[in-house]
Amino acid sequence: MKYGSIAGGEKTTVQSAVDILECGGNAFDAAVGAVFTSMVSECNLTGPGGGGALLACPVDKDPVLFDFFVDTPPPQPNKVLDFFSVSVDFGPSQQEFHIGQGSAAVPGNTAGLLRVHDRLGKIPLKRVLEPAIQIARKGVILNSAQGYLFKILEPILTHTGSGKKLFAPKGNILKEGDCFTNSAFSNFLEELIIQGSDFFYKGDGAKLILDKLAPNGLLTATSLSDYRVVERIPLKTTFNGKTVYINPTPSVGGTLITFALQLLEKAQTALGEEMIDLIHVMQLTTAARRAASTDSDNNHEILKILDENTFKSYMAQYLDLRSLNIDVKDPPSRGATTQVSIIDKAGNAASVTTTNGEGCGYLIPELGIMLNNMLGEEDLNPSGFHHFKRQQRLPTMMSPTVIMGSNGPELVIGSGGSNRIRSAIIQVILNLKKGMNLENAINASRIHLEGNILHCEPDISFPKKCELPEDIHIHQWDEQNLFFGGVNAVTRDEAAGDPRRGGTGVIC
Repeated sequence: MKYGSIAGGEKTTVQSAVDILECGGNAFDAAVGAVFTSMVSECNLTGPGGGGALLACPVDKDPVLFDFFVDTPPPQPNKVLDFFSVSVDFGPSQQEFHIGQGSAAVPGNTAGLLRVHDRLGKIPLKRVLEPAIQIARKGVILNSAQGYLFKILEPILTHTGSGKKLFAPKGNILKEGDCFTNSAFSNFLEELIIQGSDFFYKGDGAKLILDKLAPNGLLTATSLSDYRVVERIPLKTTFNGKTVYINPTPSVGGTLITFALQLLEKAQTALGEEMIDLIHVMQLTTAARRAASTDSDNNHEILKILDENTFKSYMAQYLDLRSLNIDVKDPPSRGATTQVSIIDKAGNAASVTTTNGEGCGYLIPELGIMLNNMLGEEDLNPSGFHHFKRQQRLPTMMSPTVIMGSNGPELVIGSGGSNRIRSAIIQVILNLKKGMNLENAINASRIHLEGNILHCEPDISFPKKCELPEDIHIHQWDEQNLFFGGVNAVTRDEAAGDPRRGGTGVIC
């Protein structure tokens, strides 16, 4: 590589990172710029009003996880909230999403990305945001994945008149091949260059947010101004002789992936068939999550599953799972999330996952922004909606990951997909272990277990000698689908995006 390897959810997103690397930026500049660009090119997956996490592995420095996922706002128990469900048609199934003013959590993306640039960036913020500003003004041609998302999310995107004006400017929702522009968002980015994150959290931007969402929502001036990005020590484990760095608690995704990889590593296919082993691991991982997550006010208790004695007990169950009936179901979510993975020529690595959920339904037209609906995401609120007691970080499945070898980063990986993130990342890692190249490892069909339903993409088959647990029922999908995640990953020599979500990779 001359400048770096990049993978992201859309070609315009990736090209913005290429431009930044070619003008002297490092992996962290490129990651920040790419994510802000994705807020236009992948506007149904991420935005400044959402949340995320970036795992940074700078050359000659310790890895650091920038946690900028959303916060719960302080409760207002007597307030009547604008909070309701909408039905979204996914073709083979209908799914209910909860939106409204009361679904918006305290956003973190804007503060987090600017913090990463401030801490680790090399070139001025104006240059980093230039691609996103230009794309927002000139527009981006929607690919098939984005066209699909515009179609299925139409009830949310067009909930208000201002939403209709932006997302359906000629009366019909934008579709594949249409040009999406957002000049208000370009103006917003220019304000960030001048004022920094204070514009969004304390200044005129915050006032516009509160004017739109505070009347029947839970956001307040204090909850916005009190938001803090947290720099955490990544969770660390080993797999296949390599060091794995991943998102720590209060994220649950990194802990669950660590748990699963340790089971697979220690068992060494003890049950004799890789696919069956993987199904058993999926069963136990979900069961372990539920058993360890009993206190909604303690978002670090998931770590109990990695305690030596606790892990040994699960290992014993894993080896005897044929006699167990585990029927634990993850709450449904489609996972409106996207991923950028970068290694630059110096060996700096950045893995960043961001989301806006499905959006709360209320566009802030002056900013070109729709905030998240994380307080309405069932998977993030297992104790029920609006049961939080204070402002605190919501847990997330986001799992930006870097695998290090003796000569530095060997794999930078992450995925969208809510509770399918962990299964998608694990399967790609296992495919690479089997000797697949990166593109094939990502493109290969996947499985995902929810409760006793085993979802299988095409070309998944089980040898006759394999015996599935008797309580498992197979749901065979006719084609690959974004349901199974969106893995975008790079090595020093390869870059590949997930075709399920229109992803792409570039070596430059």
